Amino acid sequence: MTTTQISLVQIDNYGPWTTTPEPRREVDLQTLQSRLYADVSQLVGNNEGYAFFSRFDNLVTVTNGLDRAALELVQESLGNRYPVTASIATGVSGSPVNALGTASRLLQEAGSAQDSQRREILAGEPLPDAERTDEDVQIAHFDVNDATGKYTDELNEFDSFIEIERSYAELMRYLRTAHESLAFFVGGDNIIAVCSDMDAADYHDAIDHVHDTANVELKVGVGRARTAQTAGMTAKHALEDCRHDGSVVKLG
Repeated sequence: MTTTQISLVQIDNYGPWTTTPEPRREVDLQTLQSRLYADVSQLVGNNEGYAFFSRFDNLVTVTNGLDRAALELVQESLGNRYPVTASIATGVSGSPVNALGTASRLLQEAGSAQDSQRREILAGEPLPDAERTDEDVQIAHFDVNDATGKYTDELNEFDSFIEIERSYAELMRYLRTAHESLAFFVGGDNIIAVCSDMDAADYHDAIDHVHDTANVELKVGVGRARTAQTAGMTAKHALEDCRHDGSVVKLG
């Protein structure tokens, strides 16, 4: 069984802040969001976690190995660096979807994301160290077969982006509904998913679905470990094996 720890990082009072005392320049907002993601990625990454930008004002992080003190330090660091604060809630489950659902519910119960009175909530209980195992986190690293030859070198950039996004949208939706897993676009033609207890047949099923619905061919390397980063590196090496031997699914 997997045991995934998901921490949802949500900017406090962000909507009202972007328009107070008057609407702020979009370029400044985009810069703030991208820097916030970079900082969260580094802060969580220092503890072997992964961060995904989601909608930018909401960041989904895989935080197996981070205790409450570590998450509080992430929150404090953000408060020291930005004109906005962030609330963080954590859920733990064998299902990544359920873990994120718990984290989302905890923040919603603490108040609206646009409530000026809700500031720097730190909610949820991280997985105790004594209950952690080397099988807790399953990370899958997908990419598109010959994306450069089929899209980058053949189509204009926007049409290439549309094709990649179509595959991402189908994979994201299917993994969530069929396997209670969370997939995130991470740039180029790469998609990283934090998964439930999926086997090789499940990954073939997901890849077949994307091919049938979006006409895009994927391959995937899978890793499993105590933390997201270790599982992710195993997945990256397994993906390289796919590239070398032509396989579609490789479990590291």
